[in-house]
Amino acid sequence: MTEEIADNIDWKDYLGWTEEQIEDLRFAGYSYIRQGKYEIALPFFEALSVVDPDELYDQQTLGALFLQVGNPSKALRFLDKALLKNPTHVPTLLNRTKALLLLGYKEKGLRLAKKLQQSSEPFVANSAKALVLAYDRSDIEDQDDN
Repeated sequence: MTEEIADNIDWKDYLGWTEEQIEDLRFAGYSYIRQGKYEIALPFFEALSVVDPDELYDQQTLGALFLQVGNPSKALRFLDKALLKNPTHVPTLLNRTKALLLLGYKEKGLRLAKKLQQSSEPFVANSAKALVLAYDRSDIEDQDDN
């Protein structure tokens, strides 16, 4: 089966899976995440992204997992897909920031991190502040010039 044909198949219907079976798969993957076994959880969410491609949670989770296992380019692909559906989801925006910075897009990443510092969610705001402190060296470079 070519990739083009495979992309046009409604896999949930083709496999005859129910919502309950999909939820079971999601729960199993999430259980591995809770144990910190990201490499094991990854294939669960990769399968879910094919079987249920419109599920926002799976796209967000897959992006976060790829970030966690050190693949920021794949992470960015899934995070951007999730942000198309929910552009204001701050945990996804925070993960996008991390992916951008890891890929060397410092200016873009810092711009987003500085916006996220204003988040009403303390974890996101504090994480964004830490990213700015770690990656924004302009104030240190200015001191070195004096």
